[in-house]
Amino acid sequence: MGKNKVEHEKFMRRALKLALKAKGQTNPNPLVGALLVKNGRIIGQGYHRAAGMAHAEIVALDKAGPAARGSKLYITLEPCCHFGQTPPCVNRIAESGVKEVIFAMYDPNPLNNGKGARFLRRHGIKVSSGILEKEARELNQVFIKYIAKKIPFVTVKVAQSLDGKIATQTGYSRWISCASSRRFVHKLRSSVDAVLVGINTILTDDPLLSCRLNGHLYKRQPKKIIVDSRLRLRPKMKIFSAVSPGQVIIATTRFAPCAKVLSFRNKGAWVIIARDEGRKVNLRDLLKKLAGRGIAHVLIEGGGEIIASALEKRLVDRMLVFISPKIVGGRDAPTAVEGKGVQVIEQAKELKDMKFRKVGSDLLIEGRVKAKLSR
Repeated sequence: MGKNKVEHEKFMRRALKLALKAKGQTNPNPLVGALLVKNGRIIGQGYHRAAGMAHAEIVALDKAGPAARGSKLYITLEPCCHFGQTPPCVNRIAESGVKEVIFAMYDPNPLNNGKGARFLRRHGIKVSSGILEKEARELNQVFIKYIAKKIPFVTVKVAQSLDGKIATQTGYSRWISCASSRRFVHKLRSSVDAVLVGINTILTDDPLLSCRLNGHLYKRQPKKIIVDSRLRLRPKMKIFSAVSPGQVIIATTRFAPCAKVLSFRNKGAWVIIARDEGRKVNLRDLLKKLAGRGIAHVLIEGGGEIIASALEKRLVDRMLVFISPKIVGGRDAPTAVEGKGVQVIEQAKELKDMKFRKVGSDLLIEGRVKAKLSR
C-alpha cells in the first residue's frame, strides 16, 4: 500500500467517525464528515449536524479560516454543487484555496452526481475519489435508498422467544426481551424518522412508541405511524397523550369513515389516505407518500401481518431480531411474521451480512434482507 493511500485512509476514517456523530439526526440528508489537512496536520474539521444546517466541509473551512489555502480536504461524500437549504459547497471550496479534495463516494443525488467533482477540477483543484467507499456507502445506506428510489429505508425489529413467539396465546408479551434489549430499542427509535405499527398492535398493547431512558424522554422523538385501513383507532390511546410526544401519522384507506378522518386531523394527526389492496393499506404506496414528506428511515415494530406484507413486497432492507432465552409454547401464540407464508423453503427470505451480539441475556441477530434473483 502506497504512502498516499495509507495517509488518505487514515484521514478518511477520521472523517467517517465525525459523520457518525450525527447518526439519525440528518435525515433526509446524508451523514457527512470533513477534515482539512495541511502538512500532515488537521487544521479544521466538522460534520453535518442536521438538515438545513451547514454542510461538513463548510464547518471545516470556517474553523480553518485563511489557513485552508493550500490544504487538502477529506470528505466522506462528494461536495454538493446545487442550491438546496444551503448554497453549493463547491464555490466556497474553490474560493478557499484548497488544493486537493479527496472524497469517499460520489453523491447518489442526480442533482450532484459527478457534477461537484467536475466543477472542482475545472477550477484547478485535484480530485480523488473511492477512498473507503464501501464504508461510506454503509454509513449512508439510508440516504442512498431514499434519494435513489424515493422510498424510505426500512428496518424491521422483532423481539421473540427461543421458540419464535412474540407473546403468549392470551396476547401477553411483557416482557419477552430483557431490559438491556429494551434500552437498545429506545436508542434505535431515536435514530429513525418514524416507528410504524399495525392497528392490532395498538389495540392489543396500547404502546407509547416513544424513546425513553430511565423514565426520561429523549430530546429527539420519532414520528408514530399507525396502519389502520378502516380507522379503528381510538382517540384516547396512549400515542396521543402528553407522555408520548412526536407527530402521529395514521395510514388508512378510502374505506375509513370521513367523520373519523376529519376528527383525527382536527386532533393534529396526519391522516394519509393510501391506495388500498384487498381493503388493506398498500404499504409500497404508503412508503412513497412518507418519502414525499421527508421521511427517510422507517422502523417497523409489528405486528406479524404488517411485517409479513413488507417482506412479501420486498420493502424491508434490514432486520434486527432479539431472541430471548425463554420458551413460551402454544400453537396459537403469535409469531413475528405471519401472513400466508411461503409454500416451499426455497421461497423463504434470507438474510446476508449477518452480525451477532449478546445484549443482556438476549441474542441480537442483525442482517440485510437478501434480494431474490430471478431464475
